Amino acid sequence: MNNLLKGKKGIIFGALDENSIAWKVALKAKEQGAEFILSNAPVALRLGKINELASSCNAEVIAADATSMEDLKLLFEAATAKFGKLDFILHSIGMSPNVRKNKEYTDLNYDFFLKTLDISALSFHKVLQTAYQLDALNDWSSVLALTYIAAQRTFPGYNDMAEAKATLESIARSFGYHYGKNKKVRVNTISQSPTMTTAGSGVKGFDVFYDYADKLSPLGNASSEACADYCIAMFSDLTKMVTMQNLFHDGGFSSIGMTEAFMND
Repeated sequence: MNNLLKGKKGIIFGALDENSIAWKVALKAKEQGAEFILSNAPVALRLGKINELASSCNAEVIAADATSMEDLKLLFEAATAKFGKLDFILHSIGMSPNVRKNKEYTDLNYDFFLKTLDISALSFHKVLQTAYQLDALNDWSSVLALTYIAAQRTFPGYNDMAEAKATLESIARSFGYHYGKNKKVRVNTISQSPTMTTAGSGVKGFDVFYDYADKLSPLGNASSEACADYCIAMFSDLTKMVTMQNLFHDGGFSSIGMTEAFMND
């Protein structure tokens, strides 16, 4: 299907380089007729290649630290000044200083832990609250955040990001109620297969996670391109009644206990 997002405007947070899911969502959104602003933290803009993406999508880049209410207010004001009210938002933001510093889960730095929660989870609430208070979204808009099954199950190497993702998913349900009831805006999370992104591959033992999930899932791991397609479907009017859901996009991994092939292996 073509032009699923024709006439729709949005903000895509978190595109860093061509391995980012947000990068692929931006390309697909452009392909489907959307216009959008790309945003990331100033440090990420310096390290990544977002200007290349902006050029290919004819999109403006606006730096914003998603943990800063001031930055978010300026971003949404700029976006609505440019486009009027928005129709979609992608939150693809996650970082753990404990993971970066190779801290074991049983020996966490709690200042780092608070930073993990602020960057990876509370930033989603801050984005939603800013949009809500500024009345920046049209009725029937769609807001998505990317998550991982470590929010529900234990993957030791995922460290304190597991708590962050659990909080992120809870925020989608809680804010989704208020946004749906008052503004008809839908809020969901997509729980993606382990994916070879810059953030994902920084997790200890990630390659083992990846292979395990790929073997166990009947369809194999979902690619980042397929995840981008799912995001486009969720931004479109084809999914207007879906809200407050954690949507597994993982080739069936989340429903599998054990497979015969895996036991034989």
